[in-house]
Amino acid sequence: MEAVSNMGTEKQIEILVNEQPVRMDDRIATGAQIKAAAIAQGVVIQQTFALQEELPNGTSKTIGDNDEVRLHPHLKFTAIAADDNS
Repeated sequence: MEAVSNMGTEKQIEILVNEQPVRMDDRIATGAQIKAAAIAQGVVIQQTFALQEELPNGTSKTIGDNDEVRLHPHLKFTAIAADDNS
């Protein structure tokens, strides 16, 4: 009797990017991978946008394209145009 692996879609982690759900397959992703997944899943951002992790204490942390983030459910990110001065 063979063991059946459930390593596929059931292990996905749902995060939020600009208040929209994004499903991630891996537990660790770079800023560039998070933005690419968000774009592929319909979030209206660009790969060149600046990415920030929204922290529970109300502050945010900038995530560079090569920075690795340990993902867990309910993480929130904001992606904005890098030249947005608003």
